[in-house]
Amino acid sequence: MKVVKRDDSIVDFDRQKIKAAITKANEEVKGREKVSKEQIEEIVKYIEGLNKKRILVEDIQDIIEQKLMEFDKYKLAKKYITYRYKRELVRKANTTDQTIKELIEGENEYWNNENSNKNAEVVTTQRDYLAGITSTDITRRFLLPEDIVKAHDEGIIHFHDADYFAQNALHNCELINLEDMLQNGTIINGVMIEKPHRFITAATIATQIILAVTSSSYGGATISLTHLAPFVRSSYEKYYKKYQDRHMSKEDCEKYAKQDTKKEIEDGVQTFNYQVNSMTNTNGQAPFLSVFMYLGETDEYKDELAMLIEEFLNQRILGFKNEKGVYITPAFPKLLYVLEEDNVREGSKYWYLTKLAAECTAKRMVPDYISEKKMLEYKIDKNGNGNCYPCMGCRSFLTPYVDPKTNKPKYYGRFNQGVVTINLPDIALSSDGDMDEFWKIFDRRLELCHRALQIRHKRLAGVTSDVAPILWQHGALARLGKGESIHELLHHGYSTISLGYAGLYECVKFMTGHSHTDNGKGKEFGLAVMQHLVDATNKWKTEEDIDYSVYGSPIESTTYKFAKCLKKRFGTIKGITDRNYITNSYHVPVFEEIDAFSKLQLESEFQRLSPGGAISYIETPNLQNNLDSILEVMQFIYDNIMYAELNTKSDYCQKCGYTGEILIDEDLEWYCPNCGNRDHNTLNVARRTCGYIGTNFWNKGRTQEIKERVLHLDNKVAERV
Repeated sequence: MKVVKRDDSIVDFDRQKIKAAITKANEEVKGREKVSKEQIEEIVKYIEGLNKKRILVEDIQDIIEQKLMEFDKYKLAKKYITYRYKRELVRKANTTDQTIKELIEGENEYWNNENSNKNAEVVTTQRDYLAGITSTDITRRFLLPEDIVKAHDEGIIHFHDADYFAQNALHNCELINLEDMLQNGTIINGVMIEKPHRFITAATIATQIILAVTSSSYGGATISLTHLAPFVRSSYEKYYKKYQDRHMSKEDCEKYAKQDTKKEIEDGVQTFNYQVNSMTNTNGQAPFLSVFMYLGETDEYKDELAMLIEEFLNQRILGFKNEKGVYITPAFPKLLYVLEEDNVREGSKYWYLTKLAAECTAKRMVPDYISEKKMLEYKIDKNGNGNCYPCMGCRSFLTPYVDPKTNKPKYYGRFNQGVVTINLPDIALSSDGDMDEFWKIFDRRLELCHRALQIRHKRLAGVTSDVAPILWQHGALARLGKGESIHELLHHGYSTISLGYAGLYECVKFMTGHSHTDNGKGKEFGLAVMQHLVDATNKWKTEEDIDYSVYGSPIESTTYKFAKCLKKRFGTIKGITDRNYITNSYHVPVFEEIDAFSKLQLESEFQRLSPGGAISYIETPNLQNNLDSILEVMQFIYDNIMYAELNTKSDYCQKCGYTGEILIDEDLEWYCPNCGNRDHNTLNVARRTCGYIGTNFWNKGRTQEIKERVLHLDNKVAERV
């Protein structure tokens, strides 16, 4: 007999647990009110004799109470009912004080490794985490139904960012409408910021906007360099007029104006990078920022945009200095480079920028690559036109949208409401391999996620523009009036809300015995699972006019949590639950041998079924002396997959000056292979964690995943590409 618990998980019937519960209550009554061992055994045998295939845990408890009263043990029945009630209170208990104590004393593994770009020892981060712990506690006890909290705790689903959920004003991520804010002015902290008249001013204002916006949300943000390009021309015209006023020749005016403009671009980009990496927002970290580089986004300012892209790439290749004054790989801003016909082939006009991007990737792991060709295929709006636009921060993509006022596509100024992720391996294991049961449980879990997402949506629905003027009143996301509701922006496709998923590989492997990479039974089932997610979100979207969208969740720390929960619930199953992590989204598992091109080709089919966002990657060695291989991969990305990246290694040991790859030992500890240094404070390690670069180390689950990554491209193979 199987017992269905409150969280929808299924366990074997355990008679000892029933005996223990009755005995516990029995100890609290005296004399004739006590039940005998024989009567306890009779109750247990009665339940067993029902011969049910499955029974709810609540039904078992109801039967116990009924039997106790049949024995005339009313006081005992009352004690048992009280026992049940106390257990409920325990489940709802406030654990905030202990968690805060562990955070402050550095004893909490979760908070120490919650985010690879946050240092839990730093006061600004601790302040954010202290607020987060309180928010999580309020969320768990008052804002979410018990079944959703339990499902989250059991790793059946993951309710993302509960540490920000208590505030109803916070959304996830966005594309900042920098064009509107710079061209039409904005207001920051009550101060009017008027349209700038030169590039360096625009770049500085942009960083102030980024700080204000990311302090009013909790996810990633993206800006486009296209919105800064007009100010490059303004600077050029200013310099040209300066030399013209000196009565210099046209040739000299152009020559010196170009020189001055180039210098201003260098200074402005450097200022931008310094500001973004040195500022700390209210989330206790540097802004989680992506910078979009798309030549096809403008015709009028394409030359100026190309100059900006070139300078951003050059400065990223150089890197940023660490405390020792050594150039290292920074985490942000993340760079997004669009591959298009004007830059993707040798001989194309902007091929020089693509070669520079390849050099930057080899040295610093960025930029990430978006294929204009594939995106125009995938992102078709209601007018039948393809669209190319950036992700919001890491990998979350908006759905196509046409502004009803202009009948033109609109992406900047839009946002994501939040994420709830479904644990796919748990569905498979809960079904015990029964295919019919799998789809039934899948639908129940999807509805659980749906309710959790509806709660997220409703939490934002009551927000007015006053709670974050920079977002809703002054152009970042809208130009609403004071006191105006943001409700309309949550509907009609303006914003998205994401159904995340994790562990497709383990799910498919358990159900079919095959990897979803087999181009056969496993792949067929994997695509069916993905399509089921898409069908569910499409149904919700139609019924509610809310843009639900399937999203390949990053689950940076949750990959470890999910793995621990699976092991606890189902034991150690070889190839499924025997690691400290589960596989991200639809990815080929990190330990599976596959070449770069086969991996990208295969994953492209799954990526298309993640319209709310996903990213593919390949692992490479140091390719700084083999840029041709990187260029070959970039061209393959352009023709085959919408969004992908290359993971290289660029580490530094402050103790001995070693540059290369910092390694991981069998105990999952990082060390310098040159001097043996294991001090995290003096090791600069940069790894792509789950779409973005992390630099503050990771929990044991993610560390094991990083250790087990195989190369998809090596120098020997790359030379034959």
